[in-house]
Amino acid sequence: MRAIWKGAIAFGLVNVPVKVYSATEDHDISLHQVHNADGGRIRYQRRCEVCSKVIDYEDIDKAYEDDGRTVILSREELKSIPAENSHEIEVVQFVPADQLDPMMFEKSYYLEPDAKSPKAYMLLRRALEDTDRVAVVQFALREKTRLGTLRIRGDVLVLQSLLWADEVREANFPALETTVRISAQEREMSAALVDSMAADFDPAQFTDDYQLQLRQLIDAKIEQGDSLDTEETFGAPAAEAGTGEVIDLMDALKRSIERKRGGGSDGGASEGASGGSGGATSGTTKTAAAKASTAKSGTAKSSAAKPAAAKTSAAKSGTGASGSTKSAGTRTAATKTAATKTAATKTAATKSGTAKTAARKGA
Repeated sequence: MRAIWKGAIAFGLVNVPVKVYSATEDHDISLHQVHNADGGRIRYQRRCEVCSKVIDYEDIDKAYEDDGRTVILSREELKSIPAENSHEIEVVQFVPADQLDPMMFEKSYYLEPDAKSPKAYMLLRRALEDTDRVAVVQFALREKTRLGTLRIRGDVLVLQSLLWADEVREANFPALETTVRISAQEREMSAALVDSMAADFDPAQFTDDYQLQLRQLIDAKIEQGDSLDTEETFGAPAAEAGTGEVIDLMDALKRSIERKRGGGSDGGASEGASGGSGGATSGTTKTAAAKASTAKSGTAKSSAAKPAAAKTSAAKSGTGASGSTKSAGTRTAATKTAATKTAATKTAATKSGTAKTAARKGA
């Protein structure tokens, strides 16, 4: 165990140095929240409602609101309160144990002697044993002044913190004020039931069934492989996530350039399959080729220029005005062009049609 506090019991003129340890602990399985879609952890932030910034713990003070006014209390101001800085457990009374209402019991702490000689510690313990009383004490712990008792558990002094009188509510239930008649037979039967269930209390006989079943459920899911890598549930920091998006974009651009270069002479088919931007580029190239063929046909009607213009026109048209004269090579190019054109290349097709008409007139 680790000591959570150090102080001294003030017992008249006797001072008993002690270390304070938590006497109890929570056995519940610790669970945290995750997103049900991807298992990512849910985190809560201390966000200021005025500036909307996430605030570090060291920049947070405490405040009290009263009638529309807020009073801010800094850490230095809270530490300046004398009672909060006291490390003394002051014994104020010795009372019979049966006068303490269990409703007031709050939390228990073990006290360990913190001196070279434990004589003063054992003297106080012996005094409590001989008088069969408990010591009522006052002390400060974790920014609160507290009421408590000193009692014995085995060979150890136990500091039991108590609620203040105004922290215990009164039970005021009108139904309990109703007068009811209970027969003697009913009382005898209830007493017999109590006798049949009478026993000495042994806390080890009782178990927390929910926690046991929860542990069985967790172990079963682990054995079935129904679990995630814990590091993956934390996700990536914002800076790393941003860098990853840039890397993906650069990789996509590189692959697009390589695909375009690898198409070579089959630019119309390969670029049309790559999407909208590739189709627009292909349409522009085709239109330029058509214009060049038209210019050549208009200035010099050579036998070499005419086949080139005819092939260009057939490749652009898809269906053609006179489908009966198409060659096998022209049909293949037309089929590829028709299959790969998308809505983004309609504009290029319109321009190509205009170029085709001009080419025919020139021929």
